Amino acid sequence: MLRTHTCGELTEQHVGTQCTLCGWVDTLRDHGGTVFFDLRDRYGKTQVVVSPEQGQELLQTAQGLRAEYVVRVTGQVARRPPGTENPKLPTGQVELRATALELLNRSLPPPVSPAEKDKDLPSEEVRLRHRYLDLRRPSMQRVLQLRHRMTKLMRDHFDELGFLEIETPMLGRSTPEGARDYLVPSRVHPGKFYALPQSPQLYKQILMIAGYDRYVQVARCFRDEDLRADRQPEFTQLDLEMSFVEMDDVLAVIDSLVARLARELLALEVPLPLPRMTYDEAMRRYGDDAPDLRYGLEIHDISDLAAESQFRVFRQAVEAGGRVRGICVPQGTRHYSRKGIDELTLFVQQDFGAKGLAWFRVEEGGKLNSPIAKNFDEALQQRIAQALEAEAGDLLLLVADQYELTCRALAGLRRRVAQQLKLVPEGRMHFAWVVEFPMFEWDEELGRWQAKHHPFTAPRPQDVEYLESDPGRCRALAYDLVINGSEAGGGTIRIHDPELQQRVFRVLGIDEQQAEERFGFLLEALRYGAPPHGGIALGLDRWVMLFAGCESIRDVIAFPKTQRAMDLMTGAPGPVDPEQLQELHIRVTAPQRQ
Repeated sequence: MLRTHTCGELTEQHVGTQCTLCGWVDTLRDHGGTVFFDLRDRYGKTQVVVSPEQGQELLQTAQGLRAEYVVRVTGQVARRPPGTENPKLPTGQVELRATALELLNRSLPPPVSPAEKDKDLPSEEVRLRHRYLDLRRPSMQRVLQLRHRMTKLMRDHFDELGFLEIETPMLGRSTPEGARDYLVPSRVHPGKFYALPQSPQLYKQILMIAGYDRYVQVARCFRDEDLRADRQPEFTQLDLEMSFVEMDDVLAVIDSLVARLARELLALEVPLPLPRMTYDEAMRRYGDDAPDLRYGLEIHDISDLAAESQFRVFRQAVEAGGRVRGICVPQGTRHYSRKGIDELTLFVQQDFGAKGLAWFRVEEGGKLNSPIAKNFDEALQQRIAQALEAEAGDLLLLVADQYELTCRALAGLRRRVAQQLKLVPEGRMHFAWVVEFPMFEWDEELGRWQAKHHPFTAPRPQDVEYLESDPGRCRALAYDLVINGSEAGGGTIRIHDPELQQRVFRVLGIDEQQAEERFGFLLEALRYGAPPHGGIALGLDRWVMLFAGCESIRDVIAFPKTQRAMDLMTGAPGPVDPEQLQELHIRVTAPQRQ
């Protein structure tokens, strides 16, 4: 071995021993002829001292070191002189007094310095271009260590519960699952394509039909969709499926996983069972099917009161079948000037298409102060203040429009206000389930129903009678796990009856011939004795992001893509040789001008 210890290992118990360390030069200091430098590896840092007493050759070698040079140091472990200890480091009580120093490799001046504080880093573009340097940063290494530990704990948890980890194919058939597929051309079968999996959905259902009872997989998935901070074209999910279960059984298994991970990774005790709310309740109270429940700002509906006012905008909205809904910002009058309110108004208009934002400052006795307050008599003002549970000094923010738009606008407004006023308790984690999602949603452009989750989701037994007569009334046996306002996992109880599956296909406009062409292998399997089954997929990247307190999943993936789905380090995607395209029977055409 080139080394006897790692750079994060030496403590006072090693004082007086000789050891050898290998690593990167982190910082370098020359104090009147004595050279000090911190040697870093992924385990930590150790201070190395090279003094003139060890000879000019050794000292000159040390003086020639630069940041990110790779070196091997041998020396004796000693206590640091009193007053020079570094309590922030596990190795901060000792130093290595070098007797030998070997330069293993030089480094160019690094465009991304692992020694820099996170706030002083260059742009994300520079970091991704030089990802091998960015990954040396201790904060990045801590995150990837957390990812490793979380993945191991997940595997251990499900192994103890009798799940089998079974790999499913990367090259499969293209099936409509909501997002665009990444297609892989077949050289052997010209003109035909494989699809990379958006999820192992169909395969894991087939494993249940095959009698494997409990399946789990750390699965790589691919979706060609518009990206954002918490999306990637390729991502990892913890995927599982169980036979002979109902929704409560699946949720209980994940509840126990949440409690274990929170306890072992965050030293946090999470009461079980996790709280649940229906989709309708989440939309009514928070305007979002993945609400952040770490703070209040609940949405209140005052449509009935608004209809009694003389304010034409409110009355017209209610008469057109819309709603008047809003939030109460505690002591918001101290935080928001008229300019600040105008900025919030512009936000809901530009980002969500709201027509405007009505507002009231709440004064003593429930009196409302606003340019539109004259349209509300004093008694009505007090009733509105009571409906929003407002006190003197609060600020009321109201949107009048169709229900769906008020949900989107107020959910966004709620997040914006919480961020601006720092209402989210630092370090707090909140876990909850949202259940009873709609089975279908109407697509105006296509003029037909689409599956809210996927077409293999089972309806609630009490809603089956509405499949053909009133599909919008059907609720699904679907459930999402929400962590800190992010969807961290989603699953459903599946349809195991082939006749019920055909009925759902018909609602979605998929006739029997189309169903056989797209999903024939699944339908055939269902006819050979499929057990009741259900499962869930947990977004591993997002879990790590939330547990690590990061803002983007790009910070928890070793080699992520940009928001334009590019790998800046390798230059992917890139062109390929014409000979390869010819082999695959593919011709590239010039892109059409926009």
